Amino acid sequence: MGAKSCIIIFFFMVLATSSPSMGKKKQYKPCKELLLYFHDVIYNGKNKENATSAIVAAPEGANLTILAGNFHFGNIAVFDDPIMLDNNFHSKPVGRAQGMYIYDTKNTYTSWLGFTFVLNSTDYQGTINFIGADPIMMMG
Repeated sequence: MGAKSCIIIFFFMVLATSSPSMGKKKQYKPCKELLLYFHDVIYNGKNKENATSAIVAAPEGANLTILAGNFHFGNIAVFDDPIMLDNNFHSKPVGRAQGMYIYDTKNTYTSWLGFTFVLNSTDYQGTINFIGADPIMMMG
């Protein structure tokens, strides 16, 4: 009986000293403020190394390397821009902004956007989706 008692006592000591957090997932605190920057460099026919966006559709007869006149109406551009934590284009990216914008008004600069922030760094992970109008020059 003495050996059996020692085994039981040893078993309870192991249980008592084991960490209660073993096997639990890391608890993440919600982010209440996030400041990110992304830079859009449109392809102009000469900057393919640095370009992060390109015009993929334009009004009839327009050049796909120059935004159309008349408030860029009818241009559609796609982009894959780096996302950084500061306003320096050469900083290490924490993700990519991927999507498109459409210049949709003839009498002022406005666009319609649809894109996703794909965050894929050690500290920032996940996606944020954006869609809607961007009244670039609209006065309210």
